[in-house]
Amino acid sequence: MNLENYSFYNKLDATALDFLKKHLKPVKVPKGNILFFQGDICENILFLTEGKVRLYIQSDDADEITLYQLNSGEQCIVNTASNISQTEAIGSAITVTDIEGYLLDTKSVKELAHMNDAYQSFLFSIYTLRMSALAKLINDIKFKKLDARVLEWLNAQNEKTIKTTHETIANELGSTRVVISRVLKELENLGKVILARGEIELVE
Repeated sequence: MNLENYSFYNKLDATALDFLKKHLKPVKVPKGNILFFQGDICENILFLTEGKVRLYIQSDDADEITLYQLNSGEQCIVNTASNISQTEAIGSAITVTDIEGYLLDTKSVKELAHMNDAYQSFLFSIYTLRMSALAKLINDIKFKKLDARVLEWLNAQNEKTIKTTHETIANELGSTRVVISRVLKELENLGKVILARGEIELVE
């Protein structure tokens, strides 16, 4: 089933494993598709086995800020919280790449957590991890200068030349394209980056 990247999977007993195999539905979604919108009530939980998904929130004036990226073997707390509580999702999810995985409906998610301690523990652990990530995001927005955050984001891409747009960086960092463009120009003047159309080169 290709769920081995999930820490709980190999800890499932035979009953829980059979239950999971019976109720999971395979899914493939191309890059650039919305999985759910902010305000939706999620009817299924996604178990991502390949690809990346971006979680973000959007203000009334359409400004965006990335909450986190979901990778293979991870479960989304926005998706999970909406699904289990049947309340509106606090953010939207869009595929960064082509993705593959499985969907599990609300009733089955609750039943799996009830019948198996390993999955229940996994649910608690993802809340701890994501809350730490969100606390860091809030701390960065409040206390870090934007130029430092831009450089940190660029370095996190692990490439000397990053193919991206100023608008993408603005959405990632909760700023605007105009402000990001100004910051990048200042970084270029300081000799930290070289700007070109559609890409940014980091200067060592």
